[in-house]
Amino acid sequence: MLKGKNIVIGITGGIAVYKSCDIVSRLKKLNANVYVIMTRSATEFVTPLTFQSLSQNYVVVDMFKEPKTWDIEHISLAQKADLFLIAPATANIIGKIANGIADDMLSTTVMATKAPVLIAPAMNTNMYENKIVQSNIKKLKELGYDFIDPEEGRLACGDVGKGKLASPEVIVDKIVKELTLSKDLKGTKILITAGPTRETIDPVRYITNRSTGKMGYAIATQAVKRGALVTLISGPTNIDKPLGLSKFIKVESANQMYNAVMENIKDQHVIIKSAAVADYKPKKVSDRKIKKTDDNLFIELERNNDILKEIGQIKQDKILVGFAAETHDLIENAKQKIKKKNLDFIVANDLLQEGAGFGVDTNIVKIIDKNGDIHPFPKMSKEDIANVILDKIKLLLENKHL
Repeated sequence: MLKGKNIVIGITGGIAVYKSCDIVSRLKKLNANVYVIMTRSATEFVTPLTFQSLSQNYVVVDMFKEPKTWDIEHISLAQKADLFLIAPATANIIGKIANGIADDMLSTTVMATKAPVLIAPAMNTNMYENKIVQSNIKKLKELGYDFIDPEEGRLACGDVGKGKLASPEVIVDKIVKELTLSKDLKGTKILITAGPTRETIDPVRYITNRSTGKMGYAIATQAVKRGALVTLISGPTNIDKPLGLSKFIKVESANQMYNAVMENIKDQHVIIKSAAVADYKPKKVSDRKIKKTDDNLFIELERNNDILKEIGQIKQDKILVGFAAETHDLIENAKQKIKKKNLDFIVANDLLQEGAGFGVDTNIVKIIDKNGDIHPFPKMSKEDIANVILDKIKLLLENKHL
């Protein structure tokens, strides 16, 4: 599966080093070429000979030790890598990379590589939650470094919380997806909407919903990785902008989203409307804060433009995908939405199911096409669901050109 792929694994000092042995072994069984760089502290937990035996390659530790080849080792490994993994990644190495410090073989090689870098932290819960560590992680994410979040559980120090190195299965699965994902949507222009909208009541109040934008951002991220030219129109979120977008437009209200969509729809091949757009807005907006009185407050609402319905009326040969987040009659409501809004398919989820809907990293969806066929999926990460949606779109694009 990974034959011919070169994976450089950086290993730092922590009790979770033993899991890295399993990671190397699994990658070798997938026919990857694995090269290991260890920090000095990592060798206190597991010897370089162990990783040399598992990887069948010389393990690099010391920058100034006599080299085994005439290559400049850190440059050679940096250029050779198809993917660079650091597991376990301590607070120390995360801080070094975030601040451009290159004072050992691992940090120097990371600085020199242009390969995707995947970081799997492992540390005490309090260290992981420390504001400095979280700031360094945020900075690296913004710079394009990818992270595999640690798991929760009992740590080696006896504390219970988030900080355990993700399982070898999860890490290897992430590597496989990263290295085998084809550019099968190269050149496809996709417009995606994400997040909630805010409808102003007065200068300090607004109407909104619980959408966080995670699903739409996941679709945008995966579409870029698959070669698509992505325009992301986003309501207010706390998520970092995906890297590699063709265009990123921030909006607040449903009307602003409507205008942004209509201005950018012309040359798109695919429109994915995952945003949770407010159906209604206050008819009158006060220019001053509405003061509390002894009486009840009544706000008259009026309909916003139905963006999805209007796109359906003018879409021509574009592929149009909608979302249905419901608390009851999921299938019936989703099928009605397909018909009313001229959708190619809809992604439906029940907000009352645990692990589905807003604010979580997973979802449980059913994809329903315009013929009424229903394809249910188990609880999956939003990243995986994003690829399920994109796979369906790819198939529709291929059928259009037959």
